[in-house]
Parts: sequence; C-alpha cells; structure tokens
Amino acid sequence: MNKKILFFLFGIVFLGCQQNNPEEQLEHLTGYWEIDRVEVAEDSVINYKVNATVDYMEFDGNEGFRKKVKPQFDGSYKTSEDAEEISARIENDSLRLYYKTPFDEWMETVISAEEDKFSVLNRDGKIYYYTKFTSLLDEEEK
Repeated sequence: MNKKILFFLFGIVFLGCQQNNPEEQLEHLTGYWEIDRVEVAEDSVINYKVNATVDYMEFDGNEGFRKKVKPQFDGSYKTSEDAEEISARIENDSLRLYYKTPFDEWMETVISAEEDKFSVLNRDGKIYYYTKFTSLLDEEEK
C-alpha cells in the first residue's frame, strides 16, 4: 500500500515539474496572444470578451520582443515600429521576462506556459492570462 502512495506522489511531482519547466515555457511564448482575463486581486477578475489589439511575441534564444498589433479582416496585422525588448532569464526555478523600452523597465514572472495559453505575474501583483490568438479566417477554415 505504501509503495502505491509513494509511486502516486512521485508521479504528481514529476508531472508538475514537467509542466513548469522554464526552458519549455519559453518555447511556447513566440506567437500572437490576446488577454483573456486579469486577476487584479484574489477576488477581483477583469474578463476581456473582445480585444482590439493582440500581443505578438518573438524569441531568438533568450532575447526577443513584444509588439501590439491590430488584426485586420483580411488576416493581416497593422503594427507600428514600437517594440518592447525582452530578455528571458531562468531565476529561482522560474522563467522571468525582463522588458525594456526607452521609457521604462520591468519584470514579469511566467506562472505557466503551454502551446495555447500562458499566464504571468507582473510587478503590481496582477496575473495576466493569455490565450493564443486565432483570427476569423482561421476559424472559417476549420
């Protein structure tokens, strides 16, 4: 009986470590993302039904950038040249994203990251939940 419990607990720990591997989390972050919701306090959540802009993130190794883009009905995106530089670092077994613009610098901690969703904790204690953006054209092709 004790062996079964020990095996079960080992399995949970093993699966938990796999899901939160910082190197694997970074692999999932390149792409188009829209904010699903923001947890501003433990009992206060802001839900986003429609987003006029989405975030495009791209990484080459540990360096990357994030841009705000506006999806168009033809499947293209309008964007400006403004981008936030991102440096990804693994610290204390967590993936941390260090952002830099000409006006500010800040850090976010990745809580989880999968192929179709991720979440980050920002410097104000807010948790942002993102989902992979799919355009209307992507939905029509399915």
